[in-house]
Parts: sequence; structure tokens; C-alpha cells
Amino acid sequence: MYKNTYLFILVIVVFSACKEDDPTMSDNGIPTVRNESTFSVLMDQDITFAEGLGHNAMSTTPFAIPLLLDIYYPDNTSTNRPLFMFIHGGGFTGGIKHKPEIVDMANYYASRGWVFASIDYRTTEELGTIQGMTPEGLITFYKGMAPQEWIENALEGAETPDQVKQATAMYLAQRDAKAALRWLVANSDTYEMNTDFITVGGASAGSITAIALGISNLEDFRDEITMNDDPSLSTTNLEEIYDVKSMVYFWGSKIKLDVFEGVYNLHRYDENDPELFMAHGTAEDPVTPYEGAIELQNIYDSIGVYQRLETIQLPNGNPAGHGAWNGVVEEKGIYELSFDFLVERQNLNVE
Repeated sequence: MYKNTYLFILVIVVFSACKEDDPTMSDNGIPTVRNESTFSVLMDQDITFAEGLGHNAMSTTPFAIPLLLDIYYPDNTSTNRPLFMFIHGGGFTGGIKHKPEIVDMANYYASRGWVFASIDYRTTEELGTIQGMTPEGLITFYKGMAPQEWIENALEGAETPDQVKQATAMYLAQRDAKAALRWLVANSDTYEMNTDFITVGGASAGSITAIALGISNLEDFRDEITMNDDPSLSTTNLEEIYDVKSMVYFWGSKIKLDVFEGVYNLHRYDENDPELFMAHGTAEDPVTPYEGAIELQNIYDSIGVYQRLETIQLPNGNPAGHGAWNGVVEEKGIYELSFDFLVERQNLNVE
């Protein structure tokens, strides 16, 4: 009788010691997430994940600047969390990691069990003043920041100094996004992340960068510049590797990969690419037209990798355009649509 009483008490104590809202442990190694917002969300803000070279309006020699990210994570005891790294938009001329819609999305995912990281990266704001520079002077000005062949390509295609800066910033943004993901992998134990379940996503320029991150090789946008020319590379966890499982694309394009292929004559699409979720509207959009999503859809179909294109509308039924964070498909918003895709395609455990 005493033995049975002891076992009964022990069961009560063990059960009480577990948080009611913590995920149950799975023995298959696959993370468990929640269908509904369940957990309180914790945030670590303005973490320096690396340094990168940049200019201000007056500088003639590049100097190292910190690159920052925010991490949102659930207040639970899980040791097996999927990772979602998100990249903000802004046309490579600006933008912020704490855009209200991104914060909302971060809380949506973190409250359901993900670690969600939102990153900043270098834009034209860190590219100084180039008005009146010769091509040779520009290449010297950006030495260590972007490779000569990339700048020469920008000079060929650009009509104004601002366009040269924007094209150069596309390269810098890619280096920084890759450095951010390497930092997250290097610090996966700190946030209990399972790096077999990595999603990268973005909106607009961030989506363009996410596509190039998932599809390009590890060495692309990394090894074109040596540490002699860019000492800040030593801060970027160069030894880390990653394998992106899924990509989430909001009104983006593949333009950066197109430029990469044009500069280096390297084709990167293959059957090992991450699966792809796209949310894009059909409203006229000169920045990232709907046809770009169709092009990616066709490429994915040709290489035999799963993709899903959700053609979003505004809540009033009109076609959605660029930046349609309120876009829906059958009353489901883009957070929920992407959530459904990731849960299904990554075969996540759901409670």
C-alpha cells in the first residue's frame, strides 16, 4: 500500500513539474510546434552577428560596422526548435529588421514554437558618396566590400550613380545574410535550435536575398573576396555550414541569381534546392512582377523540387500588389499560409 501511494505521489510531482504548455518530447528528432499561439515570446535585440565594411558620407576608406539581428523565441523548455530567419525588404536602399509586420510575424511563429530571427544587412546607406567617380576610382572605393567583376557589371547596366550603389548593395546584402545564418548555426545550442529544420524567408528585396541564399552554393557571395581585402570576414563564422530546408518568398524575384549567373557564368538551380513557398499578388508591380513567381515556379517544376505559389488577394477581393502583408487566400493570411506549408513539407509534429 505504501509503495502504491509513493508511486501515485511521484506521478503527481513529475506532472506538476512540467509546464502545461511545453511541447511533448518526440523520439523521432523532428521538432514539435503548436497550431495556436501558445507560448510567451522572449526577444534578444540588436545582437551583433558579424561586422562588415562600409562607408559614410565623408569616408574615403571603408571601415568595419556592426551587423545586427533580433531573435524571438518561445518561453518553454523545448530543446528541439525549428529556425526561421527572415530578411526585410527596402529595395537594398534601406529597411529595418523591426518593421511592425515582421515583428507580428516573429511573434506568430515564436509563440508556436519556432526560433525566429530578423536580420539587418548593409544597404546603399553604407555605401558612401560616389558621385563623379571614375570606374577605377569606384573599384578602389569598394575594394574589400564587393568584387571587381560585380562592380564592373553594375557599371555596365546602371544609368545613374544610385543604380550602381543599389547593384553593389545587392552583393553586400547577400554576404551579410549568409553571415547571419552562419552565426545562427554557430549559436544553435544557445537557443535550442535544430539546424536540420532551417527556413529562410523575406519580403521584396529580402525575398530576393532569401532565394539567392537558399539556392546558391555555400561559397557563393563568400569567397569572391579574401580576408586580406576584407579583415571583417574573420567575424563571420566562415567555418560554419548550413542546409536550408525551406524558403518563404513574399513578392520577390530571382533577379540576384540572374545577376550572379551573368557575372560568373554559374548556374545554381538543381534538385537539391530547398522547397519553396511563394505568396505573390497579380496587381501591376514594376518592382517584382507576378511573372517572376511564375518563372521560379517553372524552374522548380523543371528540376523536380516541390514549390507552392499562393496567389494572394486583398481582403476586399481586389488583386494584391507589392507589400501586401494583408494578402489572403480563402481568408488565410500569409503567416498562416506559410505556417501550413512549413508544417506539412517539413513534416513537423503539431500539437
